[in-house]
Parts: sequence; structure tokens; C-alpha cells
Amino acid sequence: MELLYAVFVGPLRDILGHPRFFVEVLSGGVAAGLMYSLVALGFVLIFKASGVFNFAQGVMVLFAALTLVGLMERGVPVVLALVFTAAVMVALAFAIERLVLRPLVNQERIVLFMATIGLTFFLEGFGEMLWGSNVKRLDVGIPDESFTVAGVLLNTLELTAALTAAALVAVLAVFFHGTRVGRALRAVADDHEAALSIGIPLKTIWVIVWSVAGIVGIVAGIMWGAKSGVQFSLSLIALKALPVLILGGFTSVPGAIVGGLIIGVGEKVGEVYWGPLVGGAIENWFAYVLALVFLLFRPQGLFGERIIERV
Repeated sequence: MELLYAVFVGPLRDILGHPRFFVEVLSGGVAAGLMYSLVALGFVLIFKASGVFNFAQGVMVLFAALTLVGLMERGVPVVLALVFTAAVMVALAFAIERLVLRPLVNQERIVLFMATIGLTFFLEGFGEMLWGSNVKRLDVGIPDESFTVAGVLLNTLELTAALTAAALVAVLAVFFHGTRVGRALRAVADDHEAALSIGIPLKTIWVIVWSVAGIVGIVAGIMWGAKSGVQFSLSLIALKALPVLILGGFTSVPGAIVGGLIIGVGEKVGEVYWGPLVGGAIENWFAYVLALVFLLFRPQGLFGERIIERV
């Protein structure tokens, strides 16, 4: 009975007794979840176009943020720095397609996955060589300050990240389901050889999708860099994006957002209301335990497609 009270009744009384604080916890969880989702979107884009988990997406976020802050430190205005950074990420997409992906066409997916691991270490070292390894402050004009609405404390940066993520999801959903390029991306993901046989230019499709993933990486890098500074640990957010993908589904753009929200809100609520019962640190393992449960009972995720192979 005491355990039941501690797990359910106590937190429920806290929520009902302090509803505004609960709303603040929820808003913080939503903001954190959308930040995870921004990174997960890049993974979804690459997976939809190649069927391969791009382990380098986290370091692409880092590389984009490093390039942006490096240009700004050298006196380039914010708008021009953003344009130059976007050009760098598109050029990076061309280089990846020509030097990494094209020689591996029709290879096993595990081969492409290992190639993205190698790309991760290369980009991390290349970024450190170009811009240095010290922590950099990123200021693009989005204030990281709090304000109160109806007694609830909100944060400007977190709200901006939420609106940006929502806009990206809307644009990408239209891109994948309402354009010829989007349909070609899905065809390439299903079967490289079949896509080539009907005239879909594989190398062009890969350049497009890696370029879009790079642009998404810029947005994620701006939000994470503005919040916690641009540092090399930023590349490790890929590890937190993985549970988001497992929950939402590796092929679903809306699933990346929903998965991020579930994990972000779950982490915050669990840490605040159940953390004291287990000594805290729920935020460190909650996402991975939830992902394990999904792997056991729904491995394709909430919005993923069930894959049935006939033998």
C-alpha cells in the first residue's frame, strides 16, 4: 500500500495541488522532446532515401554548428553565415555521394552503415582541425530568457525550437508525400536496382536527401548550440535520438516528432515526480528503457511500416 501511494497517489496529489508547476514541467518536456526530434528528422530523411541508419547525423549537426559559429567569430554577419553554412552542407552532401555512397551502390546495408561510422570520425576530426576544440557560444539573436504567461514560466528559445520543429515537419511531410522527388526517395529506399531500372537518378536523389538532412542539421545545431554551447559532446545527441526513432518509426517524419515528445515529456515528468523514489537520474535511462519495451512489443514503432518478407 505504501508503494502504491508513493508511485501513484503522491505524484497525482502533487499534480492536482500545483497545476501551474505541472504545466511548466510539461512545457519543458515538450521543448526537450522537440529538440530531440530535430536531430531525429535528419536520421529519418537518410533512412527513407537509402534504408540505412546514418550514424553520422549527430556529427553533421555538430559540423554545421561549428561552421556557423566559426564564420560568425570571424566577423561574418549572421544571415551570410547561415547562407555560407548551408552551402557548406550542400557541398558536403555532394562529396559524400561522390566519395562514399556511389562506390557502395547495391552493397549490403551494413556496409553503408559502417561507412557512416567512418564518416562520423572523419567529420569530427575535420571540424576540430578547422575550428578548434574549445566550447563556443552561439548567438543568432534568439534570446534564452524566460517569461510568464498566466502564471506559467516559459522560455523563448524553447518556444522558438518548438515552432521551428513544427514548421519543418509540415514542409518535409509535403515534400515526401506531395512531390515527385519525395516519391522517388521512397522508391530508392525500397530497392536501389529497381529505382535505377525505371530511370530514377540515384546519385541525384542521394545528393538531395543528404543536402536536406544537412539543412535540418543546421537548424538542430542552432537550437542545441544556442542552448548549451557548441561543443564536441553535441555529436552524442545522436544516441538520444535513437530511442526517438524506435518509438516513432525509422521511416516516419511525424513519428520523429511524436517519439521526441513522448520521450521529452516522459523524462521530465519522471524525473520530477518519480525521481526522488529511485534516487534521481531518470532522465539518463528513461528513453532507452522505453525504447526496449517498444522493441519487444512493437519493433516498427508507432508510425513505422511493418515489414513482411515472404520466403
